[in-house]
Amino acid sequence: MKQVKENLGRIFILFAWMIQIVGNTEDEIITIAQRTTLFTRMFPDVKLAVVNALKKSGEIVAMLGDGVNDGPALKAAHIGVAMGNKGTEIAKSAAALVITNDDLQKLIVGIAAGRRIYSNIKKAVQYIISIHIPIILTVSLPLFLGWIYPQIFSPVHVIFLELVMGPTCSIVYENEPIEKNTMNQPPRAMGKTFLSINELGISIIQGIAITVGILFSYQFTSQHGGSEEKTRAMVFCTLIFANILLSYANRSFYYSIVESFKNRNFLLLGISCAVLILLFVILYCRPVASFFEVTALNVSELTIALAVAAASVLWFEIYKLIRRI
Repeated sequence: MKQVKENLGRIFILFAWMIQIVGNTEDEIITIAQRTTLFTRMFPDVKLAVVNALKKSGEIVAMLGDGVNDGPALKAAHIGVAMGNKGTEIAKSAAALVITNDDLQKLIVGIAAGRRIYSNIKKAVQYIISIHIPIILTVSLPLFLGWIYPQIFSPVHVIFLELVMGPTCSIVYENEPIEKNTMNQPPRAMGKTFLSINELGISIIQGIAITVGILFSYQFTSQHGGSEEKTRAMVFCTLIFANILLSYANRSFYYSIVESFKNRNFLLLGISCAVLILLFVILYCRPVASFFEVTALNVSELTIALAVAAASVLWFEIYKLIRRI
């Protein structure tokens, strides 16, 4: 008898909630939805009213259901999720996503995979923006400003750089593991652009900083009596070193390079080693060096090129440190 009274009490509370929702305006339903964690045993029109109210308040709404009465709310939600085994055909047709084995844990796995792919695409695009700015400016500025060696890069250098950047942005970032704070991020707003103004601005600043470092190497070498081949070799090495460091720095726009090394990406390490081997072949194999119109660099010159590249890229670690504080 006591159990029956408890059940009748629960039913009375549920019906009271339904009457309260149905009898209120949309703004009042929004208030109710914001302070309520769980709704159960709701009529179809009540479910639809709650979904529309949450959407109006700016929430990203997901609706899970398997019955005929879930159809309207599944269709109205930003993403409707239906059960594949137990779900009705109406629920499946109304939903945007069907879980074939009714395992809700796979929904979390799917969300994580989608966020990882989206994040890696953004990293690749930001990398492309950042690394193309110094290439364009290094080719154009010496010519426009009338510097001593106006044609510091020829088409063969640009082609080599493109061959280096292609695998980095397509293969390396595609295989980048998910960052540990990815699932803690709130859902993206529906109207949010792919790259925000801040993200685009950071990529542009990264590219300009690398350009400043490369042009510093240009002026430093030429002012110290370097030939055109020596200056070109210094500029080329600085850009290659900066490209490698940028690919590591941009693995995360929140965590440091040291922290990012915990997420292993053997493809990035392999491509970096391959690029360095090719660079040394270009510098120290005479037929190849003659083709690229560069000359060999000694250890101190390589150290200067590496230091300038590191300074032009690794300042970004300070920015990430400030974000984490």
